[in-house]
Amino acid sequence: MVSSPATLVPTPDGRRLGVEISGMESGSTVFLMHGTPGSRLGPKVRPIVLHQLGVRLVCYDRPGYGDSDRRKDRTVADAAEDVRHIADHLGVDTFSVVGRSGGAPHALATAAILGDRVDRVAALVTLAPPDAPDLDWYSGMTDANVRDYSHADNDEAKLIESLRLQADRAKRDPASMLDNLRSQMTRADQSAVRSSTIQGLLTDTYREAMRLGPYGWIDDVLALRREWGFEPGKILQPTLFWHGERDNFAPVEHTLWLARQIENAEVRIQRETAHFGAMGILPTVLGWLTGSGDRPLQPIGPYYANPR
Repeated sequence: MVSSPATLVPTPDGRRLGVEISGMESGSTVFLMHGTPGSRLGPKVRPIVLHQLGVRLVCYDRPGYGDSDRRKDRTVADAAEDVRHIADHLGVDTFSVVGRSGGAPHALATAAILGDRVDRVAALVTLAPPDAPDLDWYSGMTDANVRDYSHADNDEAKLIESLRLQADRAKRDPASMLDNLRSQMTRADQSAVRSSTIQGLLTDTYREAMRLGPYGWIDDVLALRREWGFEPGKILQPTLFWHGERDNFAPVEHTLWLARQIENAEVRIQRETAHFGAMGILPTVLGWLTGSGDRPLQPIGPYYANPR
């Protein structure tokens, strides 16, 4: 069982990617794509639980977050190239991928583009492409998300100003970001983030995400509202979608639209659950990704690592 500090992985274009590995060194490799905003720090499953699942978990900061150099004007599809570089650096031929929230489209892109190198893919509380036909993209979404994504479409300068101010506040007081989110949450999400452990993990990941500025967050929002650079219908691997029915950050209709595009998609919608419920389902999803999820997983203690 290993739990390593961040490693800087170089890319051919001169950037560095901040990577953190935990779990069983000889286990099945799974890449976890963090949310928007977020970082490699989590929330993620405790190393002892990863060991029981037989998982080697690879988390990395998307460009502009944490220890990863910015890649301006990146697309969602560009994540596949970064995952390929990390996998090659680690000497891993095949792996599975899971993404949560803003990380979910990046996980889907990795499966679509890297093909046979990806065994399975899971998308938790995902957004759909901005040009998805027959989808009212903003319906049911929080006012704050509607504002930011609308700025990405119509006034990039306002988006940058808004996220820069929020990131500056988060750097000074990381708990302020969670407080702001809590004001927009459904009752289900407020319950999901009630524990001090989860609050600590979220605060840690926001602090690390904004440590060098707001650029990862800005580039994520722009990428999610631009052409993604791949077709979801090209995903041939077994694909799991999970969504909380009461999600108002990324409404469940986004997952339902995407699932209709992918032949090998399995969809699980959980009642009385919302966006942050994706944290609690992660151990079960890891079991599905590594093939040990054919039977229900038994509870195996607290799922998440203690805050740093």
